[in-house]
Amino acid sequence: MKKLMGTGVALVTPMNEDGSIDFKGLKKLLSHTGKGVDYYVVMGTTGEAAALNKSEKKAVLDFVLKNNKRNLPIVYGIGGNNTQNVLEEIIDTDLSGVTAILSVSPYYNKPSQEGIYHHFMAVANVSPVPVILYNVPGRTSSNLTADTTLRLAQLKNIIGIKEASGNLEQCMKIAKEKPKDFMLISGDDLLTLALYAIGSAGVISVLANAYPVVFRKIRENFLAGKLAQAQQAQFSLLDINSPMYEEGNPVGVKYLLSLLGVCQPYVRLPLLTASQNLKKKIEANRL
Repeated sequence: MKKLMGTGVALVTPMNEDGSIDFKGLKKLLSHTGKGVDYYVVMGTTGEAAALNKSEKKAVLDFVLKNNKRNLPIVYGIGGNNTQNVLEEIIDTDLSGVTAILSVSPYYNKPSQEGIYHHFMAVANVSPVPVILYNVPGRTSSNLTADTTLRLAQLKNIIGIKEASGNLEQCMKIAKEKPKDFMLISGDDLLTLALYAIGSAGVISVLANAYPVVFRKIRENFLAGKLAQAQQAQFSLLDINSPMYEEGNPVGVKYLLSLLGVCQPYVRLPLLTASQNLKKKIEANRL
């Protein structure tokens, strides 16, 4: 899956003040991020997939497919904690033009590792395109362990994992023992360079919505052996990263994008647009 090496941007879903999808803003976002990313991730958690209905998700995917001027690969998010519903959504979704799906580990239910394994085995069995696992314990309340990841990596249709546990030891175990063609992908923007150093394929990023070129510089400089320049690019994100998540994702990055003139800052309930305090932090720390 060499086409998914490098930076994938977890696209936000631009919205109007009334909550409707802002397709004009989405077109600008595709153009803006296209300057530096290697593929688009549509309807991930950053895209507020949990707050969009079936027809809206389809409309967003169709729009991205039709306005993908650089013909970048597209990864589409389909996941949840109701296994049967996830399987039905995969079967009912036209995945023509989609390179892979990104599927989050079941949240809230807090299943055992064996339960997680069987959930993803069922997903892999029905998906007509390859599957990328998504481990984000801070949201799911359960960790997809390295051992379970390595078991799942043996399944033919599972090609990688977006690792957002923040646990470098866990990431190193996956990197050390995974099959050669299984992709370890950073799910934490600030660990992008660190994971490149242990053999990751890249990152699926929130901040790449705003700063796609920074992530391109991290990768290009790392691959060229220019470690100091790669570090400089990585360190530039340090102060702006934390405010992105203070009031829930994608509240912070949507406000940042509004400052850059890319799209409006609006989100859907239960999220609210950035507070005045958060706005000040973002304005003070933006690149």
